Amino acid sequence: MAGVATVALLATACSGGGGTSDDSTGGDGAVLTVGMPNGPQNENQSPLIPTGSAAKSLGYAWVIYESLMQVNDVNPLEDPEPWLAESVEWTDDYTAATITPRDGVKWSDGEDFTADDVAFTLQLLIDYPAINNNFPDQIDKVENADGKVTITFTESQYVNQVKLLQQVIVPEHIWKDEDPTTFTDTEPVGTGPYLLDTWTPQAATLVPNPDYWGGEPKVAKLQYSSYNDNNALTTALTTGEAQWGWTFIADYEDVFIAKDPDHHHQVAGGGFGSDILYLNNETKPFDDVAFRKALNLVVDRAQISELAGSGVWPVIDSVTGMPMPSGEQYLAPEFKGDELKVDVDEAKQILTDAGYTWNGSDKLVDPDGEVVTFELVNPAGWNDYLTALDLIKTGAAQLGVDATVNAANQDAWFNDIIPFGNFQATLHWTDGGATPWNMYANLMDGNSYVPLGETATWNFGRYKNDAVTQALADFKGASDDAARQTAIETIQKAYVEDVPGLVIWSRPAVAQYSTKNYTGFPTADDLYANPQPTGPQAARIVMKLEPTQD
Repeated sequence: MAGVATVALLATACSGGGGTSDDSTGGDGAVLTVGMPNGPQNENQSPLIPTGSAAKSLGYAWVIYESLMQVNDVNPLEDPEPWLAESVEWTDDYTAATITPRDGVKWSDGEDFTADDVAFTLQLLIDYPAINNNFPDQIDKVENADGKVTITFTESQYVNQVKLLQQVIVPEHIWKDEDPTTFTDTEPVGTGPYLLDTWTPQAATLVPNPDYWGGEPKVAKLQYSSYNDNNALTTALTTGEAQWGWTFIADYEDVFIAKDPDHHHQVAGGGFGSDILYLNNETKPFDDVAFRKALNLVVDRAQISELAGSGVWPVIDSVTGMPMPSGEQYLAPEFKGDELKVDVDEAKQILTDAGYTWNGSDKLVDPDGEVVTFELVNPAGWNDYLTALDLIKTGAAQLGVDATVNAANQDAWFNDIIPFGNFQATLHWTDGGATPWNMYANLMDGNSYVPLGETATWNFGRYKNDAVTQALADFKGASDDAARQTAIETIQKAYVEDVPGLVIWSRPAVAQYSTKNYTGFPTADDLYANPQPTGPQAARIVMKLEPTQD
């Protein structure tokens, strides 16, 4: 079997319904309430629709339907664990994978799970591009023979292997006459450990699947409650109304842990997920690399991590922007030991050398004679981001720059500001992964470049560098480690020299949970899975949970 590297997909819970569990008394029979801050939901239980699905938004799709393999997002070098697939074997160039389905699995309506279901689901990705966000225009064909399924791609999937491994499978006999782009799947039939019992716009309840192939789940009932915003979810987690979820809690030790130190826990795990200050490379002042370099030198990332991130988001030290120690094996020799530092004098010298001056009011003036200003924007209520922007604004003031912070409407940010490039600087997360490819590609890949005013899916800052675009393609398509290392060093050098954006902090997967009723969640000492409830790992986690024994 070819080696399987994985790419973590980290979600951010920055958006803003609510619900209460009907039993949180502890012991056998207790309800486990999972909370998310996503507001009232529309009834859509599809695990395939990328957006607008209540099941995916709240996370319960992942315990009804299951993925081919289980991947530990926070330690992606671990071998994947067979799940609906006994194995996934890649060709040396990662352009094809052969999937061997698990025997003895049944759908929750009693029908057998077979290779036909795997082939059918993968073929849907070809036939309906709207549900194929993971491999757009990259799947050549799907073949089903001798109880195995082979999927062939048009290009190497070295950096995207996890997306196949984490693909959920749907039953052909239910979906074959449906359009997966519109099918709302209100009576879901899956292979997972739980069955949908009741649903409202505020909450979904699930009960154990008595015929689950993996054995009997120990959690008597799951309730997925949707709260209106992060503050409402924080209150629910703090009071014990919800016992598992993820939201950013400033001063989480005092606000959350201290309320029940014997049972309340927050756990975080690594990977390459990051938050980047995207800079609009096509408008002033960030169309000038000298100004981008200068700003990079006055941003105090340690202060931002402490004050804005409450220590939850680890500091980025390397000038390459890569989180450490995850990035050590990819670090170019020329940047070993080269760490980011705050140096106002050096920043001012860079500006002076580039033709900037200061007027009588000590305001920075660009080479065109214009006073330099810029706006930092993120959605209102995203407190960690907005506090970080305030600290970046303070750093810019040391250069004589008056920056402003705009707490924008969330829908406007998602639907107008970010995709169309209607910003000067904004914080946004990146995909995670087993390699730094996703982080750099999300920021720098020319294949994602579109002109201002057109919809960008990544490269929101409109950075263009043909050598970087080629190196990203080379890394993705290489068949040996040496070629990949050459490519990633080219990318790092361009990041350091061009500063297309500022990696601010690492964003590990974080979750809060209570062990009052159930134990077995991932811990700092045993981080066996991404601890969040909204991913394929949810099935793995719930099957490890057991009633708490006092």
